[in-house]
Amino acid sequence: MPLICTYYLNPKERPGFMLDRKFNKVFKNEDPLAYHSKIRRYEPTPLISLSRLAKSLEIKELYVKDESRRFRQHNFKTLGASFAIHKFLEANPGKHTFCTATDGNHGRSVAWAAKMKRQKAVIFIPVNTALSRIKNIKKQRGKVIIVDGDYDAAVLRAREEAEKNGYILIQDTSWEGYTEIPTLIAAGYKTMMMELDELLHTSKEPLIDFVFLQSGVGTWASSVVAYYRNKYPRNMPKIITVEPMESDSLLESIRQKGLSKTKGSQQTLMSGLNCGTPSYLAWKILKDGVDLFLAIPDDYAIKAMQNLYFPFKNDRQIFAGESGAAGLGGLTALAFDESLEKVKKEIGLNRQSRVLIFNTEGVTNPEMFEELIIRETEV
Repeated sequence: MPLICTYYLNPKERPGFMLDRKFNKVFKNEDPLAYHSKIRRYEPTPLISLSRLAKSLEIKELYVKDESRRFRQHNFKTLGASFAIHKFLEANPGKHTFCTATDGNHGRSVAWAAKMKRQKAVIFIPVNTALSRIKNIKKQRGKVIIVDGDYDAAVLRAREEAEKNGYILIQDTSWEGYTEIPTLIAAGYKTMMMELDELLHTSKEPLIDFVFLQSGVGTWASSVVAYYRNKYPRNMPKIITVEPMESDSLLESIRQKGLSKTKGSQQTLMSGLNCGTPSYLAWKILKDGVDLFLAIPDDYAIKAMQNLYFPFKNDRQIFAGESGAAGLGGLTALAFDESLEKVKKEIGLNRQSRVLIFNTEGVTNPEMFEELIIRETEV
């Protein structure tokens, strides 16, 4: 049975988008790298060129920003959580209990950042979260509360408990009336882009043509789009978001022309992207800032994991979890899915293209990782 992807291509002629002034005032003026660089074990994550894999995908260059070793927590979300907690404590010194909802990585990062600041953390997780992800949170001294429901249900529970108990909610999604902390989280993610300033963003024109961004609620993707909008307002690289087929809330929102919940089953291996509804703040940026919204079956993410773990000759090995490899999964789909040939041509992805992807997580679920890297796929 052939794999089928779905997509929405934003019109080329759409008006130039503007970033929300309140959001961008914070985003532009904050320097999260100055903070993160002072944290113990900080080092810039590597930018890796995979020339052989690029050739197999029929593009000119493929760069991977590898977040799998960030602060030894194996994911990029440490950047947003730590910066938001740091800024909150700057304005509100003292002892606090921070809380959040998570599918694993963000909760682990909030617990890690709270422990680093000698604060408490309470983490609400959906009932089907992998045991290894729960253990990772507990290792950071986070109190775990399991919610009988999906990610959206966990977010609602975290909101209710924060209000009831006086917890400080450090949530990486937003809604009307809750944007200050998500804005700081988005600003914190900017560190990974600032690390690229001396590598891919050294001139008036970016040295890449396409950026693939896996997306759950969209906060990180919106941070990357905001970075490029500020740095290259007239010549941004083309942005492609990648979601699981069964949890395609961005794609559903662009179809419905407004913030919408996915109609999918939310049964996906890409657990870090399994979010039912996009972030309110992120959506305002992504709806006009993204060129192509793409949803892929799980097999493309699995194939991407395998291509990184079993590299082509002379390419470097990269350890990527199922969500971490999703951006490459989207690129793989555009390269090989015959049903995407038309949109691939329309967006201009070809043998001269220079592409940037992000490995947003390493091995955060070892049991799943060992099973997936040897699983046969239909790709």
